[in-house]
Amino acid sequence: MSHACRPETSERYQEQSDAACHMHWLQPPILTRCTRFDSDTTCTWAPFQSEMEWEIARWAKLRNLTYSAVNDLLSIDGVREALGLSYRNVTQLDALIDTLPGHPPFKCETLSLYGQEFSLHYRDIVSCIRGLIGNPDFADHLVFSPERHYVDAEKTVRVIDEMHTGDWWWSVQASLERQRPGATVIPLILSSDKTQLTLFRGKTAYPVYLTIGNIPKGIRRRLSRNSQILIGYLPSTRLEHIPGKTARRRALANLFHSCIHRILAVIGPYGETGITMATSDGSRYRCHPILATFIGDYPEQALVTCTLYGRCPKCLVPPDQLGTFARYPNRNYAIAHDLFSLGSGDRKIFHARCRMAGFRPVIHPFWKNLPYSNIFLSITPDILHQLSQGVLKHIITWITDRKAFGPIEINTRCQYLPPNHHIRAFPKGLTVLSRVSGQEHRDMCRILLGLIVDLPLPGGRSPQRLINAVRAMLDFLYLAQYNSHTMATLQLLDHALRRFHENKGIFVDLGIRSNFNMPKIHSLLHYSSSITLFGTTDNYNTEQSERLHIDFAKDAYRATNKKNELPQMTKWLERREKIQSYHAFIQRQRLGVGPSAPYLTQNTSTREVEIARHPSARRVSFRDLVDKYGAIDFSDSLADFVIHHDFPALSTTAAQRRANNTLIPFNSVSVFHKIWIVEKTQDSGTVDAAFARPEKQDEKGNTIPARFDMVLVSRGSDGPRVAQLRVVFQIPTDAISELFTQSVPPTHFAYVEWFSPFPPEPEPNHLMYRVSRSYRANRRLAAVVPITAIKRSIHLFPQFGPTVPRHWHASTVLEQCRTFYVNPFSDEDMYKALSLGMDTG
Repeated sequence: MSHACRPETSERYQEQSDAACHMHWLQPPILTRCTRFDSDTTCTWAPFQSEMEWEIARWAKLRNLTYSAVNDLLSIDGVREALGLSYRNVTQLDALIDTLPGHPPFKCETLSLYGQEFSLHYRDIVSCIRGLIGNPDFADHLVFSPERHYVDAEKTVRVIDEMHTGDWWWSVQASLERQRPGATVIPLILSSDKTQLTLFRGKTAYPVYLTIGNIPKGIRRRLSRNSQILIGYLPSTRLEHIPGKTARRRALANLFHSCIHRILAVIGPYGETGITMATSDGSRYRCHPILATFIGDYPEQALVTCTLYGRCPKCLVPPDQLGTFARYPNRNYAIAHDLFSLGSGDRKIFHARCRMAGFRPVIHPFWKNLPYSNIFLSITPDILHQLSQGVLKHIITWITDRKAFGPIEINTRCQYLPPNHHIRAFPKGLTVLSRVSGQEHRDMCRILLGLIVDLPLPGGRSPQRLINAVRAMLDFLYLAQYNSHTMATLQLLDHALRRFHENKGIFVDLGIRSNFNMPKIHSLLHYSSSITLFGTTDNYNTEQSERLHIDFAKDAYRATNKKNELPQMTKWLERREKIQSYHAFIQRQRLGVGPSAPYLTQNTSTREVEIARHPSARRVSFRDLVDKYGAIDFSDSLADFVIHHDFPALSTTAAQRRANNTLIPFNSVSVFHKIWIVEKTQDSGTVDAAFARPEKQDEKGNTIPARFDMVLVSRGSDGPRVAQLRVVFQIPTDAISELFTQSVPPTHFAYVEWFSPFPPEPEPNHLMYRVSRSYRANRRLAAVVPITAIKRSIHLFPQFGPTVPRHWHASTVLEQCRTFYVNPFSDEDMYKALSLGMDTG
């Protein structure tokens, strides 16, 4: 495949903004946060007296223990003396923690609106930004100027991934440079979303989060790096004393904007003039904090942009055209600014003008006076709510409608899918689930296409358009989640959306839908432009803020006495942040390392196969390999491998003759029942796995079916090939030198049964590759390969036909079915390799 469709290439060519040459660095004495601790260097743990005292404090605060539990522990006779603790109770412990440095404290301000007073808890946003810029953990990773990346030296194929590689930062930097050279843009990434704190009492919180685009997205996504800061709790009132839904919604919108304006007001002048900020190494920059993106679901987007519900917050599409593929002009920020400037005048005229323009009559939108910001451009794609919980949720509902395929056959097919590391089992089907999460919808999408291929529609109608629509939307979902894009992959994204719109009419023809005028469907038109402006969608995913709710809202609420909880929640969070910051400081001091560890934003990871240190079964005889593992040609395949490994230059005939005369000097091997595919990066971990184990009994005597997974095996210049993993084994140590006489062999091997090579093109009606078992002389074609040749697991869809044979079973379908389709949606890497005719190398 060309570079145009492979943005992950490890070599990058960069073009920097002209602003980079104007930047200057002042080098004052290097100040780190350690200078704020006790100057007595003999006490590493100050203000704590010992490591034990510090670790107990950290344990008490980070394990979400109640005050009573900690007090009960400290009150036990002899505990404090045995542990050497100076604090007697939680109150004294909190007093120690309060002396630690941290983010600015929360302050509470009372707002009087609509005859009521509301409490706004917020922090000084400038100090929060200063804390992120000056955090030693980010020092080596911060980006201070925009760049354009290319995969070729001629700079014809551009790559977009991080926020600083998008067009928005480049444009804002150029505008600032025209006013005064040497500016440093601080792209502010805000998110807000009301969240439930209790299940039955209706208690809610309305947190607002901040991070900055100067921090790479890989760090921002890791909550443990503490790059996201809670900057405020908005009032979560419903204003039920105001009669009428329209008036209440208008009042809630004005309250929201008043609060956000109070939090952001201070950054307005600094966006124009700049403010000096320093990194932890002492480098100083003239920083311009500018609102880049505002992350939220559709109700939040409509609230932020002041647009009416049911309208697009980004463009001027009419409500009855939301379901079309037509593009409309973007909302004009200058016109909106002028419109909302009328809010201080005659209210009737203002309300009438807002209705005509499709806006809510908000008196002073918080974004009206923020320099270099365009709130309509700042609204970004929302994969979770627009796709996983949005369009794809609707599609699953539509295809399981009785007017389409119906629920019975689709639910039945779920029971016959073979297992795989990436595939979630739905043994009872898709339609029986309630309160389906975003992750569950994504798991459904991994198998959705395989469930509907070959299914007939009622009345003998061709299902091709329906399959095309589902395939197109799945393509869009996976392309939208690429962690880097080129202009070619963005064209593929738009092409997938066009294919969906060309085929979606089948749902109208079947009587399932009358139209598609939904904001979620229309929002997909803006994905490619947002990616071009602000980088890939993992820069601004709402899933991050959903996860932040657990730490910053739900856990904080559980730590309170449930009465007047917000002041308690903010104090609890301040102390928790101080503990986390101090722990990071101690780790740096202990390890004696620089401000931060290396962090690679480009795709330089490697994957390796790992197995357990000890075998799952020792001395498994060749007879058992045949009977229990199905390795019917184990001895012959091992002999073939030995000859090809020792004598690679032999012809096929000569190698076969020598293999026939090779004696295997043992009759049993050690066997491993699982292999792991591990990614070797800074955040290394298991990304894939495959099983090869026979049937067994659990502790209760229940039978656990055998499992022999499908894998992708590299065959050098012949390309990768699908195979079934039967045995992972190790040769007896004392037999290695006797068996391999010419070269050093691998340490571990795999016996696999081959499937047919990938055809030149996928099947035209659903774009999946078709494979089947390979035979020679009516025997399954098998081979022994080193386990390093196994690149990943593979998931196969059985070719079900119009009706599933009811004697099939998920544990045996790989043996019972003759033809399969390779699942391109099992995971993102598989999609990149197999989708849309891409090469499988």
